[in-house]
Amino acid sequence: MSVVASLLAQVPALVGVLVGTVGTMVATTVGERARWRRGQTVRWDERRLDAYVDFTRAVKEIHAVATQMLGDHRPGARRPSLDRDEGLARLDEADVRHTLTWEAMLLLGDEGTVRAASEWRDAVRDIEGAARALPSPPIGLPELIRRADQGRDDFYRAARGSLGVRGGPVDQVRRPLPSPSAPEPEVRARTARQ
Repeated sequence: MSVVASLLAQVPALVGVLVGTVGTMVATTVGERARWRRGQTVRWDERRLDAYVDFTRAVKEIHAVATQMLGDHRPGARRPSLDRDEGLARLDEADVRHTLTWEAMLLLGDEGTVRAASEWRDAVRDIEGAARALPSPPIGLPELIRRADQGRDDFYRAARGSLGVRGGPVDQVRRPLPSPSAPEPEVRARTARQ
């Protein structure tokens, strides 16, 4: 057998080794990239969760201090009113924490969550404004509190969606349930036309 024939007989084996090596390299590279992306996703989800939690704490602190300052104007308030000077000092400290957490929210939050966070923040700032205006009596305080509670629910819903948290609703705002004796809107419209 000639040398050329001997080499030609070995070509299929060499091609097989080459294809196997290239296939292994490609599979390893693709697997490493996928593992790196998963790691990055988990890392950013953890940081996003931390940003959401820190922001929530800061806004809830402002809400709690402001509503406690307004305790004399809230029928059924569970805690005694907070002294105005002490409350203002605590609001100033909480506002610094809020400002720092807001930057993380802007950096890491998705568009829908940042929008919901902004609406909640604005609603709580309205309550804070009423507390800072004391001793002037607040105007429309129940509506301000309802709007802040609704903002919180909307933020939680958006944040849970952003993080892929499953489960049922976590709304805190009590929405009136339709009365079982009240006819549906369509039935009322038909009855009115008859």
